[in-house]
Amino acid sequence: MSSTSMSDCSLDRPGTSDEARALRAELVGRAREIVPVLARNAAQTEADRRVVEENIELIDRADLFAIMKPRRLGGLETDMRTKLEVSRELARGCGSTSWAATLMNVCSFFAGLYPDRAQRDLWADSPGDRIAGVLAPTGEATRVEAGYRLSGSWGWASGCLHAQWAVVGFPVPDERGEIVDQGLALVPMSELSISDTWYVAGMRGTGSNTLVARDVFVPGHRVISIPAAIGGRYATEHTDEALYRSAFIPVAALVLAGPQLGLAQAALDLVIEKAPKRSISYTFYEVQTEAPTVQLAVPRPPRWSTRPTCSPTARPPTSTRPPSTASIPTTRRGPASGWTRARRSRTPARPSACSSRPTARRRSRRPARCSGSGGTRRSRRATR
Repeated sequence: MSSTSMSDCSLDRPGTSDEARALRAELVGRAREIVPVLARNAAQTEADRRVVEENIELIDRADLFAIMKPRRLGGLETDMRTKLEVSRELARGCGSTSWAATLMNVCSFFAGLYPDRAQRDLWADSPGDRIAGVLAPTGEATRVEAGYRLSGSWGWASGCLHAQWAVVGFPVPDERGEIVDQGLALVPMSELSISDTWYVAGMRGTGSNTLVARDVFVPGHRVISIPAAIGGRYATEHTDEALYRSAFIPVAALVLAGPQLGLAQAALDLVIEKAPKRSISYTFYEVQTEAPTVQLAVPRPPRWSTRPTCSPTARPPTSTRPPSTASIPTTRRGPASGWTRARRSRTPARPSACSSRPTARRRSRRPARCSGSGGTRRSRRATR
C-alpha cells in the first residue's frame, strides 16, 4: 500500500520535483525500518504514560523530527504529503509515538511562520530542539514594554515531555487591558511547568499533559497573530518558502489524519495476518479466509491460500457466477449430521418472489377463523 501511494504522483502538489519524491521515499523507508521497535515498545509507552525514549531517539536519528523545520536552519522542509506518509508509517508501530511526533512536527511548521529573529532564537544554537504546543487561548497576558507577561494553563499538550519549546495561545490585550487579538506565543519549556493530568485510556502514551505558565515574559517578536495567520498573513520574512505559505487551518487539521491512517492500516494488517489462522465463531468456517464476507471486505493478499475447501465441517464453496435457468442448486436433507448439501436440478427455475413478472398469490388451505354460521360454512367450503 505504501509503495503504491508513493509512486502515485497525482497526489503531489504542483511543481513537486523528482528530488522531493526521492526524499519522501527515503524518509518513509526510514520510518518503516523502526516500526518493529515502536511496536515492541508500545505496551511500555502506554504503561509509562509517555513515549519510550528509545522511540524518540530513533525518530530523531532518522531526521523525522526535521521534516517541517526550515531548511536554512538545518531542517528538511518537506511537503504535506511527506509529513502525512511518515506519520502514517510510524503509527503502524505505535499510535501514541506517531501522535506525539506529529504534533511536535506541526509545531515546527507553526514556528516557521514567526519572524526570522524568533526562529533563530529557537534553532540557531540548538537545531535539534523540538516544540510542543496548544493553540487554544486559555492563558492570560498583560502588555509590558517590549512584550507580554503571560500566565495560565494549556491542556492536551501532546509531546510536551520531549520538547524544549512550546507555542501557546492567549488573548492579546492592549495597553488598557482590552482584548484586541488572539496570539500564539513561543516560550522555552524551561520557563514552563508540566502538570500531570493525562490518563486517557488507549492514549496515555501521548503524554498530553497540561502546560503551566506563571508570569513568564514573552518578547514581542515571539508572538504572532492567529487571525492574521488564518488569513494568510504570516510574520516570516522568507516568503519564497512554499511550505510556510500553506494555509494555516488546513495544515493544523490535516496532520491529524496521518496517525489515524496508520492505526487503521495496522488493524488491517493484523486482520490479514490472523485470518488464515482463526475460525469464525458460530459458523462453519474453520478459517476466516473461507468466508465470502471476508474475501469481499479484505483484498486477497498473496499469502492467502486459494485452495478450495474440502473440510467435512465446512459448507461447500459457493460459485460467484450466477446460475443458469437450466441448472439451479436445490437442497435436500443429508445424513445423520443434518447438513444440507447442494445438488443440481435439470428442471427450469420457478420465477422468484422478487422477479419483475407478477405471480399469483397462493390460496391458503387453512380454515379461516370466523364466528357464526356463515363463517362456519365458508370454512367448511375452504377445506373441501
